[in-house]
Amino acid sequence: MIIVIAVLGIAGAMVIPSMGQTGVLRVQAAVRTIVADITYAQSDAVAFQQRRCVLFDVATSSYRLVSVPGDTIDPDINTLYDPTSRTGLYEVSFEDNKFGDARITEVNFDDDSALVFDAMGGPLFDLNGNLPSQQVGTITVTGSGSVFRISVEPFTGRVTVTRVSGP
Repeated sequence: MIIVIAVLGIAGAMVIPSMGQTGVLRVQAAVRTIVADITYAQSDAVAFQQRRCVLFDVATSSYRLVSVPGDTIDPDINTLYDPTSRTGLYEVSFEDNKFGDARITEVNFDDDSALVFDAMGGPLFDLNGNLPSQQVGTITVTGSGSVFRISVEPFTGRVTVTRVSGP
């Protein structure tokens, strides 16, 4: 009986520390969700030969995927459809518990909070022309003592993730 209790005690001692790291895993899930949605918006732009935009809102720590039929972004009318969403709109909010305490703290795409892809999947400098983005765009996600930076390369739209700090 004592041996069984000792084995259970050792197993419990190994499991409890890993349970404390679920917050970091939720922040990583948030980062993966952003990367997946950026990739989806880029491939959707190529598939439909239309501009697509990932419109970030740092104040509410959320973003939308939006179709851009002209030279203006109208998220109230052109937010893409998401059949898995309660509202049917392609919106992601980090206020949702599944992302833990993850928050979008900074967004910079050519001094804007909108990442716009042209019909060929390349990031654009602005909506009013076809000039490609000139600098690496970044999104910073923080939570559970970790900071991640998502970078989108100019011209190609290649997405990379860097852990800036954290466990």
